[in-house]
Amino acid sequence: MKERIIVGVDVGTYQVKVVVAKMQSDKAGAPLPIIGTGVAESRGLRNGYVVNAEDVARSVRSAIREAEKATGLPIKRCYLSTSSIGVDEIFSHGEIITSRADSEVTEGDVDKVMSDSAERIQEHIPNRKVLHEIPINFSLDGEPVLGRPVGFRGTKLEVDAMFVTVIEQHIGDLVNAVESTGLIVEDVTTSPLASSFVLLSKAQKRAGCVLANIGAETLSIAVFENSFPVSVKIFPVGGSDITNDIALGLKIPLEEAEKVKRGIGGSYSKRKLDELVNSRLSDMFELIDNHLKRIKRDGLLPAGIILAGGTANLTGIEEVAKHILRLPARVAALDPGQNGKVRDTSWAVAYGLCVWGASEKEEDSGIGIAKQAKNSILHWLSQFLP
Repeated sequence: MKERIIVGVDVGTYQVKVVVAKMQSDKAGAPLPIIGTGVAESRGLRNGYVVNAEDVARSVRSAIREAEKATGLPIKRCYLSTSSIGVDEIFSHGEIITSRADSEVTEGDVDKVMSDSAERIQEHIPNRKVLHEIPINFSLDGEPVLGRPVGFRGTKLEVDAMFVTVIEQHIGDLVNAVESTGLIVEDVTTSPLASSFVLLSKAQKRAGCVLANIGAETLSIAVFENSFPVSVKIFPVGGSDITNDIALGLKIPLEEAEKVKRGIGGSYSKRKLDELVNSRLSDMFELIDNHLKRIKRDGLLPAGIILAGGTANLTGIEEVAKHILRLPARVAALDPGQNGKVRDTSWAVAYGLCVWGASEKEEDSGIGIAKQAKNSILHWLSQFLP
């Protein structure tokens, strides 16, 4: 395998971040080295979806140019994330009769049972595109299969699967805006899954945890259990809501409120400020708690909640999360061994996209906004395994 340059583009509501990484064949398994980054103020988005394509393209172009200047390389292709509030999940069940005469389960059987579960949801997801098909668990002749079913013997193969979807217009608008800059989008994933590739340990995913990334206008979560993602959700609330609360509560301009939130503003009542911030944080964590209750995981994730994004650096956020969710809480950290090229977890999505791109067994020449990956579902999922 020759040296590859992989680019991740995170088009957030606050900033566009670009990470350029280099994959080397002689260093398989080593952390993916970052060789350059680019950042620009983001315009043209609201809650993660496009409201002005030209502004989005302008922001992406600016961040790409900075990354090209940093690396001295032209950037032609990229992996892209979406944090649109249109991202959602739907669960389905599929079942087939295994195809071989000796009843041994094949990769083809796995593809067929996933296709069967996918067909059952089509009428329930109008105007939506499936980004990822994730098998949660398999069973064979009514008995649970621990691990992959391929190689087992049985007659009836069943699967319970999660389908991560996005509003088709949202993802189309985002890809078109990015590709209008001259870039080719190789593939798209959701922000919470992208960041999980670099922020969560294998032990955390195996034990069970929730990764929460608090962006400017969205709160995205990915829930893991037994090493696999079992839920992905994005809520229309973020750090900007805290800024707005501070501005209203202290009767100060938004610009000053943002500085105060970051701890670099003027002197105000700490008690009042904590009250404003913690009230909004409590609302956010209650959204997460309600979602965990809906999927029957509330209070049942031993590795707790891992917090990421710029807002995760707020003082006292861990205590608020522990209180509301009744779970361990900690603020995530990126691998410091990148020579300072990425400074905090707000870069996790862009870097995670690079890690995701590097995990492909072979370079994918097929371009599209949603690689259905019916022949590579298990390979994609291998990124989550120990």
